[in-house]
Amino acid sequence: MKLMRLAIAAATAVVAAAAALVPAAAVQAAGGDNLAAGRTMTASSQTQGYAAANAADGNQGTYWESANGAFPQWIQVDLGSAADVSEVVLELPALPAWQTRTQTIEVRGSADGSSFTTLAAAQGYTFNPNSGNSVSIDLDAADVRYVRLVVTANTGWPAAQISEFEVYGESGAPSQTGELAVHKPITASSTVHTFAAANANDGDVTTYWEGANGAYPSTLTVSLGLNAELDRIVVKLNPDPVWGARTQTFSVLARDAAGGDFAQIKASAQYAFDPASGNTVSIPVSGTYGEIRLQFTGNTGAPNGQVAEFQVFGEAAPAADLAVTGMSWSPAAPSETDAVTLSARVENTGEVSSPATAVDLTVDGEIIGSAAVPGLAAGAAATVSVPIGSLTAGDHEVGAAVDPNGTVVESDEEDNEYTHPDPLAVSAIATSDLVPSAVTWSPSSPSAGDTVDFSVTIGNQGSLASASGAHGVTLKLVNSDTGAVVRTFTGSYSGVIAAGGDSGAIDLGSWTAADGQYAVEVAVAVDGNEHEVKQGNNTASRTLSVGRGADMPYTLDEAEHATPGGGAQILAPNRKIGDLAGEASGRQAVVLDGTGEYVQFTTTADTNTLVTRFAIPDAAGGGGITATLSLYVNGQYLQPVTLTSKYAWLYGAEASPNNSPSSGPARHIYDEANVLLDDVIPAGSTIRLQKDAANTAAYYAIDFISLEEVAPIANPDPARYVEPSGFTHQAVQNALDQVRMDTTGNLDGVYLPAGDYSTAQKFQVYGKAVEVIGAGPWYTRFYAPTNQENTDVGFRAEATANGSTFSGFAYFGNYTSRIDGPGKVFDWQNVSDMTIDNTWTEHQVCMFWGSNMDGIRITDSRTRNLFADAINMTNGSTDNLVQNVESRASGDDSFALFAATDSGGGLQSGNVYENLTSILTWRAAGLAVYGGTGNTFRDIHIADTLVYSGITISSLDFGYPMDGFGSSPTTDFDNISVVRAGGHFWGQQTFPGIWLFSASKVFQGIRVSDVDIVDPTYAGIMFQTKYTGSQPEFPVADTVFTDITITGAQLSGDEFQSKSGIGIWVNEMPEAGQGPAVGEAVFNGLELSGNHEDIRNNTTTFELIIN
Repeated sequence: MKLMRLAIAAATAVVAAAAALVPAAAVQAAGGDNLAAGRTMTASSQTQGYAAANAADGNQGTYWESANGAFPQWIQVDLGSAADVSEVVLELPALPAWQTRTQTIEVRGSADGSSFTTLAAAQGYTFNPNSGNSVSIDLDAADVRYVRLVVTANTGWPAAQISEFEVYGESGAPSQTGELAVHKPITASSTVHTFAAANANDGDVTTYWEGANGAYPSTLTVSLGLNAELDRIVVKLNPDPVWGARTQTFSVLARDAAGGDFAQIKASAQYAFDPASGNTVSIPVSGTYGEIRLQFTGNTGAPNGQVAEFQVFGEAAPAADLAVTGMSWSPAAPSETDAVTLSARVENTGEVSSPATAVDLTVDGEIIGSAAVPGLAAGAAATVSVPIGSLTAGDHEVGAAVDPNGTVVESDEEDNEYTHPDPLAVSAIATSDLVPSAVTWSPSSPSAGDTVDFSVTIGNQGSLASASGAHGVTLKLVNSDTGAVVRTFTGSYSGVIAAGGDSGAIDLGSWTAADGQYAVEVAVAVDGNEHEVKQGNNTASRTLSVGRGADMPYTLDEAEHATPGGGAQILAPNRKIGDLAGEASGRQAVVLDGTGEYVQFTTTADTNTLVTRFAIPDAAGGGGITATLSLYVNGQYLQPVTLTSKYAWLYGAEASPNNSPSSGPARHIYDEANVLLDDVIPAGSTIRLQKDAANTAAYYAIDFISLEEVAPIANPDPARYVEPSGFTHQAVQNALDQVRMDTTGNLDGVYLPAGDYSTAQKFQVYGKAVEVIGAGPWYTRFYAPTNQENTDVGFRAEATANGSTFSGFAYFGNYTSRIDGPGKVFDWQNVSDMTIDNTWTEHQVCMFWGSNMDGIRITDSRTRNLFADAINMTNGSTDNLVQNVESRASGDDSFALFAATDSGGGLQSGNVYENLTSILTWRAAGLAVYGGTGNTFRDIHIADTLVYSGITISSLDFGYPMDGFGSSPTTDFDNISVVRAGGHFWGQQTFPGIWLFSASKVFQGIRVSDVDIVDPTYAGIMFQTKYTGSQPEFPVADTVFTDITITGAQLSGDEFQSKSGIGIWVNEMPEAGQGPAVGEAVFNGLELSGNHEDIRNNTTTFELIIN
């Protein structure tokens, strides 16, 4: 019967989702606005996803349904303030599938949410889909804030059901009288799981706060933002009968809104909570206070205090009210070289005097200075001034904010900010401004052996024409792996370049492409008419990829290759865990730790996006901080970039770090931020990240930026792709269900328009193949709840949906640490012929984990800042393709293939991983292959692994049933770069660029060709063997390397120096449980250079055959 109920509910949901398509004559309200629209709905219970909020979402196709077989049930709306209500209109979905039914309903009203009176006596109301499935109920006139429906019977289903709950009447004017605590700042001394303090005043009785187990005394404190003359406090728990009766012991404390010590205003007492009586207690209090605290010492129903809603009733007390009423500046018409003084007029428009405070003055949204404001009597005003120095040319928005730290208790906190209606216009100085406005090559995506032609265009962004004569330009092609300059090209343009004009393309020469990653660095000579302040943008750098790695639509510009200024420092490279340089790409970053310090990049292509990889400090107790960093374009402030360290900074044990700084040394200290800009920034512009006075983090380490120009992808066919009715999880699931249940054959899938989608669980995809298409990962974005952590979101797909496609969207999770099991956006098993394309995954555990899959295609996607693997395929997964994917900062192997058999499946073969980039893996390898036969890994770029090998080739089974490597067809690794890879983990174990570990299963049939290993942390290639007692388990066999280069293996200078500086190391006795490596390997075309020690083989058990 349970399965039948679930099937019926699912079908009903699909019917409801399409209800709006059927016209019907609905009941019409008497007139006026629906006072309940968008208001907070709460209910005695709910079934599955049919939540109370559905009754106020304006969509007749969604609905609330109570628990089954448990009448009476209720649903109520909080109107926000008292209103003279006169009518209620109720709806159910209007499709004929919703058969006529009668529900017995009583309407009640309340001023405080606790004491209710009857507004309409209990009566049967008939809902008929032929008349719109609506009913109207006239009410006895009453002035109430809360309206409740009590349902005692339903002839159509054993539960209460309401699609839309509308209330009509005359709304009262909002005032400070009444419930003062809803949605105000609220904190707790402790929490358990996800039962956060914010749940206790969110207006939803089905969510709650709970303190940590046994952590008494436990406190819950709400800040009203102003003092109020208190009347009573109401504490609620969920009235659902599943909450058994309990007694909680707590006292009530309070203090002034301005601070001070808390005083007890209600002695500790035992309060009985019982669902039979609403699970609510009301406590009379008195006095004038601004912060109210509950202090718990006992709970008979749980190991700490529990509160679903913490309500404070009273009336606002008289207070000051500070406002900025005007601004001015001097001189009135400044130029770029004039020093400017800003002034602001502050007035106290409140009823009582205000104490001394401050006012912040802003330019283009950033704080530029602060001035003291004296205490002001009611009605008094003061004008204060701040010298702010010179500004760049252009129009600047100026503003001010009084009492920025909120130290003054005010009757209105919303009028503290002011923006001047006119811009502060700064005239430009007369100068030329030469930039490399376009840096191009042809072909744009060369292959090895192609002839590549380079050209540069010089643009003049200044207000004066350039001087006559030659304007030189230099282009350097730099190997990104080694730092070596491959070629230098020079050229020039002769003649005057007009203001706003350019030179046209200047041909610089040709180069025969070779596989690898390159930086194309361009510098334009300083012009005779170019002022010094305009010379910082004369350089630019672009990335050129040939053959190896993913070809992504964005550039990656390293901060150490950009222009630092204002005292910013480029960090010297190192390989230390938890270090700002050691955890950066290229092992260098730029640190901004003083006001005015910046790093500036010159764009080489148009962009309307910005991604920056950064590090800012953690909070003292962990959990991260949030801070802004100023973004300037062409010298003018554009906007702040918001950064958070919430998802970075782990501590303690290397294999199981946590978020507590007291646990030990730090690791994983970087994260990324992304911004979609309002306008396109043209090529040749400067982008500056700068620490201004408003940027409050102690330091900002900038690793790199990524830039790309994007535009939204349109619905391919609105007649065939359903669009969700909103941006909620349920709206998207309804759209998926509508496609699944379509019997016409006219629907192909779901189109997700641009927007931010909230999701707290996995979407269910089954029944038929469906295309889920977004507007692109910059536009269609799924977000896990920001007030939670570690929420399992994504797509669950069944074999009945084989052939489905998922493309054009992003997933931003809320994981702050690794949890094995959940956290995978795509967590699939026993499916085939699926496509994942053009997706972006961040702050999850994994992007993709697949078991026993065939014909899966994962293409053109990006993953960033994960807590485990980016992509892992296992258990007989065959004939799958992973192509053109970039992984940045994964918390386990970026790309993995694991031939386990614990969940079924057969031979793991025929998989192709190609054109992949893995950088900054902070645990495990860039590429890891554990067993299998006939799998191919090619055209890959791996760099800057923090603690592990660049490539792991291993037959270790980790205690799971697993197949080793097959002999034929071979497992092939071809055309790969491994740069600055290796590290130490598992205690004293060090890892090389490529690690070959013959372990618990057969190790054979390995082919590695055309691989460059550059600057490894400890060793280039290392062989190891696992032992049982004194016996090796399996030797390295039938393993051949062809055309391998290993360069730059140098002594590490750390505690592992004896294991470093080695090109090829046959490890003689690395760790407990192992012994000298056993077997043999053949090298054809081996090149070794710049290594401290080219080859170390002190064993008698392993033979290196070097031809």
